[in-house]
Amino acid sequence: MTILQTIIVQKQQEVDSLLQKKQPTFKTTKQPIPFKQRVSKARDLQIIAEIKRASPSKGDIHTDVNPVEQAKQYALHGAAAISVLTDASFFKGSMQDLADVANAVDLPVLCKDFIIHPVQIDQAKAAGASIILLIVAALSKQQLKHLYHYAIDHHLEVICEVHNLNELQTALELNPEMIGINNRNLKTFAVSMQTTEKLAKHLNKEEVLFISESGIHTRNDAYAASKSGAEALLVGETLMRSKNISKTFQQLQVMKQKRRKHHAR
Repeated sequence: MTILQTIIVQKQQEVDSLLQKKQPTFKTTKQPIPFKQRVSKARDLQIIAEIKRASPSKGDIHTDVNPVEQAKQYALHGAAAISVLTDASFFKGSMQDLADVANAVDLPVLCKDFIIHPVQIDQAKAAGASIILLIVAALSKQQLKHLYHYAIDHHLEVICEVHNLNELQTALELNPEMIGINNRNLKTFAVSMQTTEKLAKHLNKEEVLFISESGIHTRNDAYAASKSGAEALLVGETLMRSKNISKTFQQLQVMKQKRRKHHAR
């Protein structure tokens, strides 16, 4: 099995368990400005700054992080949103992390998980998420459509994450507001920054905001993403390992560049 398949098997077990028990309640009252609105108005490439303790490919990254303190640092240095990895089994996160962060900052908070069932969306919203991620590679077309509309109906923003052209075409059928191009192949966890550049050429709709995700470490990476037309970056490991968060933000917040139109030949 691929890493993604292994994760989805585990998620199915978690969903079965969630459906059988009463959901914990979280106190969240904040209603931040929508992420897409924030990014669209900005002159510079915006950053979704991620809280990630560990990953299947990198092992432990920063297991003893204080999510609230980390989120406050991110907010202070100009993050447009905070992403919280809530998966426990593979990334050592939790919904409590998300709830704590959502209460601590006035920014949109993304629930980063492998969502396969509406109960996970309910849980994310209850914990204070204002954005969810739907991974096209993890879902059938029918599941994707159902979960996408379920989230929109519950007043959540949705990032549809893709890694190849087939997935991008599937996502675009939904007429989504936001596409996340993941430079990491979730089947092998190998990373190629050229993924953003290759797929961006097929994103002709200017109203679709697109985010480059994974493998972003340097100013050159940020420039390359911006040149492809990305308006935001999702950055996890680089920020989690950073000894100077302010400097890391400064390196990555380059000017946005107008997306070029690619006409079919």
